[in-house]
Amino acid sequence: AASDVYKRQCEQRRKRRIKKLEALIQEKSMKITIITVGKIKEKYLKDAIAEYSKRLSKYCKLEIMEVADEKTPDNASENVEQMIRSKEGERILKYVKDDAYVITLEIQGKQVTSEELADKIDTLGVQGISHITFIIGGSIGLGEQVLARSDYALSFSKMTFPHQLMRVILLEQIYRSYRIIHGEPYHK
Repeated sequence: AASDVYKRQCEQRRKRRIKKLEALIQEKSMKITIITVGKIKEKYLKDAIAEYSKRLSKYCKLEIMEVADEKTPDNASENVEQMIRSKEGERILKYVKDDAYVITLEIQGKQVTSEELADKIDTLGVQGISHITFIIGGSIGLGEQVLARSDYALSFSKMTFPHQLMRVILLEQIYRSYRIIHGEPYHK
């Protein structure tokens, strides 16, 4: 009976230590901000975003910032498109913190594997970076001022994806990255 009491006490102490460690890890964890142009209207995309946001809460502090998009007229001139990218860019940059490592999603960016993205996120953390901001542009891309603030240009493909869907794909890859970093199983 005395040994059972001792075992229970040890188990309770172990659980308290684990809770303290988890709180410490959460306190020091990476902050991931995703800044994106436009709102999500489709329920299925909102559901997927909510699911990956919930899954990621175990690994990082996630924040998703939406900035208003500008209506792009059909057959817009390059000057009009540049003006739209500039307006959207100003809105984006209002949310970019000075200490953030900025990764822009660009068709011309570097294409990496899931393992390489995981390594990038892990390496940034080891280097003392505690805030990564991913930026997804609107339907006509990112303005020059946003590209100039970028620390790393990332491409998921040479193909074009709707920016609403790109948010889900990005969240899934960040989640997959954390699974890889923590040596947890993930689907290949």
